[in-house]
Formats: sequence, structure tokens, C-alpha cells
Amino acid sequence: MAGQVIAGELIAVAQASEDALELVVREHARLVYRIAYSALRNHHDAEDVTQETFVRVLRWRKKLDSVRDLKAWLARIAGRVAIDRVRKKSTVPLNDVEEGGDYAKTTSGDAEQSLLSAEMSNLIGRMITGLPTQLREVIALSTIQELSPAEIGEVLDISQAAVRSRPFRAREILKQKIAALLEGKHES
Repeated sequence: MAGQVIAGELIAVAQASEDALELVVREHARLVYRIAYSALRNHHDAEDVTQETFVRVLRWRKKLDSVRDLKAWLARIAGRVAIDRVRKKSTVPLNDVEEGGDYAKTTSGDAEQSLLSAEMSNLIGRMITGLPTQLREVIALSTIQELSPAEIGEVLDISQAAVRSRPFRAREILKQKIAALLEGKHES
């Protein structure tokens, strides 16, 4: 009889653990995917990293109760899995930005403005993708994920001072690239 009670308790604990894990996945899958996508710039790779992140969480689910900041813990795991994936690949593929839309229904001025906007977004996206990984990661986590400097520092395992200096360096690089691009257009 005692064996049945213990087995029943183990099943109940396992079920509660499964329910807790399912809740974590439901609440934070979007965050994990966006972190992965911001690092990888590829939908399929980001989905793979999201799955791998939750597989790791499943492996370490015993730690779930002791985690103080679940969002930062998951973001750190997702960031590390994504960085591992980036390191395995020699280059990060560019994100294909859809240019266009249904221009037949718009006026020519609207169509031209939409096209210019899409081209500008594509250009800026390529410039950001061309940034060094350490700068791009901080930009993505701060602007896309809207994480605080403390959370970003924890995710990337860097100091808050580094978190604050990297966006500045990234903006300086982007300014130089844009200035060089504009100089080239004005000279022709």
C-alpha cells in the first residue's frame, strides 16, 4: 500500500512539474523566439533555438522553483543557444524584407513612398545585420525586447557599463556607414 501512495505522489509531482513547464512555455515562447530571431535573423533557425531553449529548460526544470527572475533566466538561455548557433554558422543570413504590397490600389505617390520606405528599412536592416555580433545583440535586446540594461547584462553575461557603451558604438558605426553612403551618392 505504501508503494502505491509513493507512486501516486510521484505522478502528482510530475504532473505539477509538467503543468508548470507548459505555463512557462505558453507565457514566454514569444520572448524566447524574438531573442533568437534578433540574433539569427532567420525564422527557421529562431524556431529551432526556441525549441532547444525549452528542451534545456525541461532538462533543468528542477531549478525552476529557485529562479528569481524567470524572464531574465529564459532570455539568458535563449541568448546562449542563439549565440552557439551563430558561432556554428560562419555568417548570419540577411533577413529578406518584403518589398512591395498591393501598389495597384494606391496612388503613384503612395506607391513611391512605400517603395522608398521598404528600401530604407531593408538598407538599415542590412547595416544593423552587418554590425559585430556583440553590438547587434545589445541593440536587439534593448530595442526589440525592451530589456533593461541589468537584464541585458545578465543575458549576455556582461557589465551594465558594457551594455550602455555598445549601443553608442553601434550608432557611431551606423552613422559612419550612412555618411559614407551619402557621400557616394552626392559625388556621382
